[in-house]
Amino acid sequence: MRRRLLTIGLLVVGVAAVYFFLIRDTSVAPSVVVPEAAATIGSGEDAVAVTAKGAVVPWLPLPEEPELPQLPLAESPQGGRLAGPMLEQAHVLGAVPATLRPYLAGSYYGESGVDVETTSGIELRFGDASQAAQKWKAVAALLADPEITALDYVDVHAPGHPAYGGSGHELPTAP
Repeated sequence: MRRRLLTIGLLVVGVAAVYFFLIRDTSVAPSVVVPEAAATIGSGEDAVAVTAKGAVVPWLPLPEEPELPQLPLAESPQGGRLAGPMLEQAHVLGAVPATLRPYLAGSYYGESGVDVETTSGIELRFGDASQAAQKWKAVAALLADPEITALDYVDVHAPGHPAYGGSGHELPTAP
């Protein structure tokens, strides 16, 4: 009888140790991750949100200010996911710093790849979506340069060596 109680006691201690040291620390805690909208498809009340990863999220409320840049699509793609050039644009727009978002009007896929247009008409040429965060930093640095007051384009294909030119468009005014 004593042996049985000792065996049961050791078994209980062993199960408790396994729970506390192996199971309890790796248990799953519930969490909700709400996607962040990077762009829109459509306009007005028909507009739907698109995430930086290309998911179309029609239930996600759109921010009133600042308005999100618009993708050049008339309606949402079948299956609720972007692909190809539209996905590249979503990746680029998803990497934009919050301070620059109010100055963006939309994007399109041009001859040089992803192009983003500012509200004042300046064309930001990204090429592909690789190094999007670094490319946005290069754009921000150029737009913040006090010696530059007007230009037509900023080319950040190579973010370490951005190029710019023209003088037809003034820099966007602060919101």
